[in-house]
Order: sequence, then C-alpha cells, then structure tokens
Amino acid sequence: MKRVTSLMLPVAAVAILMFPLMAQATSAEPIESAGVQVQQQQQNGINYLSGGIGLDESRAIQQSAGYNLHMTFAVGAQNLYTSDVDLVVQKATGQPVLNLNQIGPLVYAQLPPGKYTVVATRNGEVRRDVANVGSGAASNLVFHWDWHQ
Repeated sequence: MKRVTSLMLPVAAVAILMFPLMAQATSAEPIESAGVQVQQQQQNGINYLSGGIGLDESRAIQQSAGYNLHMTFAVGAQNLYTSDVDLVVQKATGQPVLNLNQIGPLVYAQLPPGKYTVVATRNGEVRRDVANVGSGAASNLVFHWDWHQ
C-alpha cells in the first residue's frame, strides 16, 4: 500500500497542474478570427501548429482537428503560458522529426503512429517526456517550469 500511496502524490500533482490548462481547452466560445495569426507549418514532412498568444489564438489551436500530439508549455504557480521554448521531437530511434526554436505556448503536431521522445528546453532547463502516438485520441503533454525571467 505504501508504494501505491507514493505514486498517487505525483499523479495528483500533475492533475492539479494541468487543471487550469485543461479548463481552457474545453472552451467552445466563438473565436474572433481577425486576431488569429496561426497557420499550419511543416518541417520534415510533419505538419504542426505553434502559437496560442491571446485567448482567440489559443482557442483556434485547441479547436484544430487532425493533430495527434498536443504540447503545452507553462511556467510558475499559476501555470502561465510561455512561448520561449526550444523543442525537439524524436522517433524512438533518436532521429529528430521536429526541431523548433522559441515556440509555444501550444504546439500541435501530426505525427505518424509510434513512440516519440519530446525534449523541451526553456532558459537551459530541460524537460523530457514520451508520447505514444496512435490513431486514437491525441496524446497530451504538459511541460512546466518554475518562474524564471
């Protein structure tokens, strides 16, 4: 029982950190398209969206269909979005498929099914996670840093 309890604390902490971000993602309010500058981009044959500065832009990305890896970058106790992240998405073999600089706070990618390692770096601090991308629901990764200017 001790082992189960020790695993529940990190799971609960992640859920608490993600709650404000997930609450934003569920909004279906109308988007003022005049203020939205998000356009699909491509690197190494991988389509992706990056942005989310401002409420309309973040909603536009969150409502985009067809992207099977959703990444969110946040800082501080209030989980404020940050857009100064360097990102590398690698296949299980270590081959990079996306290598993006100074992006965020949201990045959505269309990847072939498989296992990917995602490395996000902000101010020299590295965060790493693994995504198993398939044909079902999108994989969601949230990267969080303490507040540093």
